[in-house]
Amino acid sequence: MAKATLILNTKTIIGKWIVQRRIWALPQASVERPHRLKYSLFCGNDETCLVRYDNEAGKGDHRHYGAREEPYPFTTLETLLRDFRADVSRLTKEE
Repeated sequence: MAKATLILNTKTIIGKWIVQRRIWALPQASVERPHRLKYSLFCGNDETCLVRYDNEAGKGDHRHYGAREEPYPFTTLETLLRDFRADVSRLTKEE
């Protein structure tokens, strides 16, 4: 069986916040991941999660925004990264 391929793995620091982006290309589509991507996009630190986008097994595409968890309407990888970047920019400026 083919394995997932890591296609993006970055970690940066913005003030006291860690911004980490990990995206894997999957060998085949599934019901939960028809776009053939597995991803975890995180902004926060050891104590606080400002925002996280992920699609862990059993939950599908979703976003954690502070204490809220809500479905994320995935359309394209470019849009996912743009939406995450916009949330990070807005939330790190508010802190």
